[in-house]
Amino acid sequence: MKVFKFGGASINSIDRIKNVGSIIQSKEGEKLLIVISAMGKTTNALETVVNAFFDGRKEDALKLFEQVKDSHLNTLKYLTTLQWQAAENQLKDFFTEIEWLLHDKPVRNYDYYYDQVVCCGELFSSSILTSYLKEIKLNAAWIDVRDIVRTDNNFRDADVDWSFTDKSIQDNILPLFKNHDVVITQGYIGATDENESTTLGREGSDYSAAIFANLLNAESVTIWKDVEAVMNADPRQFKDAVNMYELGYSEVIEMAYYGAQVIHPKTIKPLQNKNIPLLVKSFIDPTLPGTVISSKNEKNLPPVIVVKEKQVLMQFKSKDFSFVEDKPVEDLHHLFAAIKVKPNLSQNTAISLLCCFDDHAEKIDALAAAASQIFDVEIEKNLSLLTIRHYNAESLQKLTANKVIVLEQKTPVTVQMLMR
Repeated sequence: MKVFKFGGASINSIDRIKNVGSIIQSKEGEKLLIVISAMGKTTNALETVVNAFFDGRKEDALKLFEQVKDSHLNTLKYLTTLQWQAAENQLKDFFTEIEWLLHDKPVRNYDYYYDQVVCCGELFSSSILTSYLKEIKLNAAWIDVRDIVRTDNNFRDADVDWSFTDKSIQDNILPLFKNHDVVITQGYIGATDENESTTLGREGSDYSAAIFANLLNAESVTIWKDVEAVMNADPRQFKDAVNMYELGYSEVIEMAYYGAQVIHPKTIKPLQNKNIPLLVKSFIDPTLPGTVISSKNEKNLPPVIVVKEKQVLMQFKSKDFSFVEDKPVEDLHHLFAAIKVKPNLSQNTAISLLCCFDDHAEKIDALAAAASQIFDVEIEKNLSLLTIRHYNAESLQKLTANKVIVLEQKTPVTVQMLMR
């Protein structure tokens, strides 16, 4: 059995949904568990619905949701004939689920309502894809992942109950493969023990695929993207970026830790635990080899480059020139946790701590205000954080030309430089 994950870009038009159907058709005879994201910009559209609802603008929320409904119904119309009525009925059931909520007034926190609404993007898209696969005579089954993946109630970043989820998969997913070659479900979402929808946080759909692969002991996971392979840098920033065809689990975790838009570390761990290879392949040209991520140690990697813009350097300096170690630094880290900020780079001196953060204005202002009770706080904005793994003299010289280095950390493998 193999697990495939298709992201929003792979199903953001009628032609691309048909293309996904062709990819699945080409695997005839194989057992496939398919994990689907929301179509295109659906998540963003549903976020605007939530915002309007939570702001008390019920009519705006309903009008915005009407646009989402029309878009999906229109897509379905061009993909189905025989399956159309049953498919439309299923979509309308999902629509009703949201509309009931939108007619109420918010009495719980924002994150709760976010998950109840935004989760439906994956339900819509997976339902439409399943109907299309049946239309082209593929033996496909659809299942609501909220009946399978049990989580806690930490809305927008829920933790998975692995024991319950494992039993659900054995009881409900495996039997489907006796009569179906393809089982379609949703990424990114789960449910609490009170049947309240939850989402799994950043890159949650990839993580969902890894959960299923681990508990199904899958042969492999393939994430289908609009790139040929994982690259050593963002091609939008670096025209000379190159493909990397083999990567180790640990290298991908390191890349993601420093901010590379590759695979989230929490996706890697369930695969690493069972030595399940992860393939990143192009849905635009499935014949390309893509990237294989496995336990194999890669050699001769090019410099891997990550640039994070809009960085803030905050210097926390002791007010009485005492050492900042121990209690003051401990207090500061409690503030980081309370305000939910995480330094991208930090460095101690005897009487100060320097930290680089993403420039989320509200959080930076809150941190500065709170920390100023303990420290003298200095702030510098509009900086760039450059990280290079497997750096060499040429890459260092090229990427730091005409820059002023404000802060630097270097190991034999990785260098980080905060620059203005």
